[in-house]
Amino acid sequence: MNFNSSPESLDALDDAVNEGLALFTPPPDLRVSEWADTYAVLPKESSAQPGRWITANAEYQRGFMDAINDPLVETIVTIWPAQSGKSAGLLNVVGYFCHQDPSPILFVQPTLEAAENFSKDRIAPMIRDTPALKPLFGDPRAKDSGNTLLHKQFPGGYLALSGANSPASLASRPIRIVLCDEVDKYDSSAGTEGDPVKLAVARTTTFWNRKVILTSTPNIKGTSRIERAFLKSDQRRYFVTCPHCGEKQTLEWGMLKWPSPRSNPELKEHRPDECYYVCSGNGCEITEADKPDMIRAGEWIATAVSEDGKTAGFHLNALYSPWSTWPDLIREWLDSQGSMEELKTFVNSKLAETFEPKGDRVEKDVFTDRQHDYLADCEAPEGVIIVTAAVDVQDNRLEASAIGWGFGEESWALDHRIFAGSPAEKGVWAELEEWLHREFRREDGVKLRIRCTMMDSAGHHTKEAYAFAKAHQKMRFYACVGRANKDGIPRPLLSRPTKIDEHGVLLYTVGVDTAKESFYSRLKIEAEGGGYCHFPYAPWADEEYFLQLASEELATVYKGNTAVGKRWKKRRDRNEALDLRVYAMAALERLKPNFDKWAEHLRKQAPIVKQEIKAAEPLPVGAVEQKPAEMPQVIKQKIASTRPTYQRPTGWVNAWR
Repeated sequence: MNFNSSPESLDALDDAVNEGLALFTPPPDLRVSEWADTYAVLPKESSAQPGRWITANAEYQRGFMDAINDPLVETIVTIWPAQSGKSAGLLNVVGYFCHQDPSPILFVQPTLEAAENFSKDRIAPMIRDTPALKPLFGDPRAKDSGNTLLHKQFPGGYLALSGANSPASLASRPIRIVLCDEVDKYDSSAGTEGDPVKLAVARTTTFWNRKVILTSTPNIKGTSRIERAFLKSDQRRYFVTCPHCGEKQTLEWGMLKWPSPRSNPELKEHRPDECYYVCSGNGCEITEADKPDMIRAGEWIATAVSEDGKTAGFHLNALYSPWSTWPDLIREWLDSQGSMEELKTFVNSKLAETFEPKGDRVEKDVFTDRQHDYLADCEAPEGVIIVTAAVDVQDNRLEASAIGWGFGEESWALDHRIFAGSPAEKGVWAELEEWLHREFRREDGVKLRIRCTMMDSAGHHTKEAYAFAKAHQKMRFYACVGRANKDGIPRPLLSRPTKIDEHGVLLYTVGVDTAKESFYSRLKIEAEGGGYCHFPYAPWADEEYFLQLASEELATVYKGNTAVGKRWKKRRDRNEALDLRVYAMAALERLKPNFDKWAEHLRKQAPIVKQEIKAAEPLPVGAVEQKPAEMPQVIKQKIASTRPTYQRPTGWVNAWR
């Protein structure tokens, strides 16, 4: 049988064959940055500029992403600031290995809760809005889709999300691609299984072409995971070229200048909007307007040799970020002055540098240099807005301190008392209760009460301490226990309370290392104002009191030959004054007062108090008290005649009243 085919049918057959063969054609050989520029889409929920991804908008991202395609690189370490595009770059890596090079992927967040939030807030929108990825994943609403919150299957691989605090999620199936985000926030151990980063990396051992990506903003110097990893890498830094002289250099915070009272005594305020960057080569003035072109033409240059020859490191600070202007960074830095916590946040999250606590130890002279002739013992300087207190329970006494706080947490030691006697007896507790109800009169006459108190209930007479705390919780009197950092992981100053069912009392946990670091760091502040610590000339503010405040030093803690953190340790036996200072700081953290609101309230009280004081003052010798003039009798009669007369209600309902 003879079949004749038309030219049209032959063309259709040819098209069908070509379409079928296309299914067997491998995808184009792209680098991660090229894949991102071709396919990636930024969701509106997580981006200030939603839509198609453009690497050139933050050119420094290209080097980090493309290092993943380098066959000689096995581990990538990035120390980047917040809001620099780090998370978006990691998502591009995930998208690349889902679409171009299917592999089993593990994405580790600090906690399981953080992993769930990241899946909902970042992974799900990326899959939804990226046309190249959406067909690869099943409908999460279908029971057999293989797409759950923490486990998402796609052809040739899967994406698992886990928390560093969940050992079960870190030690199961083999993984080729491991992404560990914010590693400086990981616990030192995943349960009892050991270091979570090592557990995750151990899952890659069967893959010859494995990739491990570690990213984080850094934390404390000497204990930072990401810093240790970076120092073992080739330490790449992003070099830019001066637009005026052509000098290649990295951007450093210390080279950013602006008119200020320090540089020009005639100025009364800082002028961040007039800032400029000083070229390290020839002192050229580089402006914010020059930044985009410099960043676009920059390049990553290794400044060291990695220990294993397979680790690439990338360090960047916020001066490079297109989403952080230089004037805004200066304002953030100025706002952080006076608060060690805020300064640490700026150094970690903006400069992407580890924070080194200043003042590893202090001597008593540091405190005596801050003594002032302000009134103490029931008196307070006018700068005091809030008063908190702390109580320490010992075998044979109670000790208590009161601290006054002003704007910027400027502080004044107001009182320190020792109530001698066994806490097993009621007498010392009665003395403490009387002291807690006392008032501190400011110089303007306004009286301040203790607004919150923390009592260390661990170790001595715990039962009596709990009973007293329970009876006085309405006064914001709380039991607490101090806990040091664990394996170098900082504890918060104050954790959420737990309820001691046996006693019905709230028990707070105080991060004593965090508080001591903050207190000793504030002693480096030389100018009175935010964070400055004042001490009075008072009988209780003696040499022993100051020796107790200076009783500890910051020491490095080792496991074997490895430094795992730093901890405050005693230099002498007596340290009650320091403990009380720490717990008074925790009491302020519990209050979280609005200083502006409280100050306004006290300002309104001041004129009334002054009138009361004036009215109570005795008359000078020989003065005659002035009585108000007597109202004339005619006017009295006229007023009385205009008043309505009262008639007793009638009726049986009102008669019984």
